[in-house]
Amino acid sequence: MNDETARRGQEPPQAHNLNELLDNIERFAPDCDQVTLDDLLSAVGRRSFGPFLLVAGLITLAPIISGIPGVPSLMAIMVLLVAVQLLMRREHFWLPAWLLKRSVSKRNMHKTIRWLRKPASYVDGLLRPRLVMLTGDVGIVVIAISCVVIAIAMPPMELVPFSVNGAGVALVAFGLALIARDGLLALLAFLAAGGTFTAVAVNVF
Repeated sequence: MNDETARRGQEPPQAHNLNELLDNIERFAPDCDQVTLDDLLSAVGRRSFGPFLLVAGLITLAPIISGIPGVPSLMAIMVLLVAVQLLMRREHFWLPAWLLKRSVSKRNMHKTIRWLRKPASYVDGLLRPRLVMLTGDVGIVVIAISCVVIAIAMPPMELVPFSVNGAGVALVAFGLALIARDGLLALLAFLAAGGTFTAVAVNVF
């Protein structure tokens, strides 16, 4: 059995910080020229809301990928669908095949991972379980509602320079807050989302 076959037969370990999530992507993403969204989600795990938010947030935040027209809107659709299903108490998240088949070159994926490694190490050093009630059942519902609002606002954000990156920061922070049970980070994510909405409102209206 070769390494690729072995990786496909394994369930990726649950990530507890950003570096572990990047490790999972490097280890479990298929060895081919194009990596689909389905491949990325399989590599990080589909067992909780946190990994979905992290993938969407990282893609939205990374300039190598987010600069492609339409990518933030695609991530907004993913976040909206998953957040609504979470609010409906769905145990398994469904995403349409046309969205899961969207792909990025493996070269750009690795460039993005290298770009993220340094800030990831800094961010991971700050993560710890605290204010855990904010990432419990009620907290997850509040975060999901916030993500619905962010997702609806993201397509117009593409018209306002750098505002979509603020949405990416909020999604990454929410995702990390959930996987690390860090309620303080969840509070900072709410502030990031609020600041982004304010900036967009000022520029649009």
